[in-house]
Amino acid sequence: MYIDWRELPKRWIILLIAVCCVGVGIWLILNRSEQPAPLTVVDKQRAAEVWLTTGDQQNLLTSQKPIPITDHHDADPSSSVSSTQDSDTSSSDFTIQIDPNKTYQTMDGFGAAMTGSSAHLINQLPEKEQEQLLKKLFTTEGLNMDMVRHTIGASDYSVDESGVASSYTYDDIESGTDYDMEHFSINKDQKIVNMLEHVAGLKPDLKVLGTPWTAPAWMKYGEKTTNGWYLDYNDPQVYEAYARYFVKYIKAYQTKGIPIYGITLQNEPEFTSDKYPSMSMGAEEQAMFIRDYLGPALQDAGLDTRIIAYDHNWDQAVEYTSKVLGDEQAAAYIDGSAFHCYAGDSSAMSEVHERFPDKNIYFTECSGGEWSPDFGENLSWQMSNLIIGAPRNWAKNVLLWNIALDPQGGPTNGGCENCRGVMTIDPESNEITRNVEYYALGHISRYVRTGAVRVDSTQEQGQLENVAFRNPDGTMVLIAANTGEDEVSFDVFMGGDSFQYILPSQSAATFRWKSKTGVER
Repeated sequence: MYIDWRELPKRWIILLIAVCCVGVGIWLILNRSEQPAPLTVVDKQRAAEVWLTTGDQQNLLTSQKPIPITDHHDADPSSSVSSTQDSDTSSSDFTIQIDPNKTYQTMDGFGAAMTGSSAHLINQLPEKEQEQLLKKLFTTEGLNMDMVRHTIGASDYSVDESGVASSYTYDDIESGTDYDMEHFSINKDQKIVNMLEHVAGLKPDLKVLGTPWTAPAWMKYGEKTTNGWYLDYNDPQVYEAYARYFVKYIKAYQTKGIPIYGITLQNEPEFTSDKYPSMSMGAEEQAMFIRDYLGPALQDAGLDTRIIAYDHNWDQAVEYTSKVLGDEQAAAYIDGSAFHCYAGDSSAMSEVHERFPDKNIYFTECSGGEWSPDFGENLSWQMSNLIIGAPRNWAKNVLLWNIALDPQGGPTNGGCENCRGVMTIDPESNEITRNVEYYALGHISRYVRTGAVRVDSTQEQGQLENVAFRNPDGTMVLIAANTGEDEVSFDVFMGGDSFQYILPSQSAATFRWKSKTGVER
């Protein structure tokens, strides 16, 4: 049908023009609200490596198919704004935002304790199997541990050459005193010395943290025993001699090619037992000993070994460290404080850090055991509280307890009867079992290197927990744990980079990738 526009009344022409304008306006509004997301491409040259451990043990630090990294081209690499916008429209359950320019502590290492029991079991293995095991523990062939805890003298896991429980120190005498340390000797620990020498050969940058369970019995008040009691506070020469004891220990091991990175003054100073080597040392006494004796002794000897206070559970940490670190003269010699996992929670380390931000935080002991046999539950707890929880609460390291125990949780020297080592060695069959502790520790020790810096990352406590690091070579590492009963999906954003992953229930994953974004150093 032909319409002669000239014949239409003017009011109809105006109405048609108005309708067209409204239509165009509506189209513009709708088109603006449905603009496509910023252009993203998968960078085929870069991908995040993934290693997975699942609660059902179907994956045990198992390498997964690398995840393509998506590059958000219009994003400012130094800004997370566009990343946040993308995450708002994501279908994933959670989002982890990493800010590599917001940094925290520098990491010093990861490992476990080379107790007398652990060294004895490893020594019982045939030479070939022993060498293979040590490489699995201390090289890139396995855990790549770079720190060990060492007991200065006997602990509740010390045995003689035949594997029989044995209690001793490095200055044992039948009677009297030995203020000048004339009887000092590390010979009773020769097997451990040999083991640490071997390990130092495999790992030249090995860090050894030494801790006594007790002073020599003759130094004690009351009963002259290794099991319990405390230093004779009435005799100043005892404190002088004990400071000399630490100096001689450090020098003796250095002579063997085993540098002592740090020392704590007393294992679990607020607890003693008549069943195994132990000794109490109150906070005021510890501060006095460091201030008046140990600090000056190490300084006079020209030793730079770190003095680390406390070394006990989270629950008593704030009160104890406040008294030790609160003594300014003592604090001048103290590098930081150490913590165990058996009571309280890891947030105590952050509280101590807030009170004394110039002092370092160390995590030095935790053991699994038969009281908790479920692999998935143990993995979740250890990832949440130790592997992720300790660094997120300022710990510069993570140390577990025994490297190895036998199937009965021994051999013991009067201590825990159902603890579990990082590995189990059956001395009858020489069978070696890697326990949940091995895999939990591996998620950090294999991929986070000495000198790595913890960087900021968001997390959902109790759901999808994580911690992020930047290695000295610039690679990024993210460790994530799903402690829940259902799988979770999540997006990881860092500047203009992102990737997605689905993590099964009660599982952990470590991600490593090369950063393309600019990072301030």
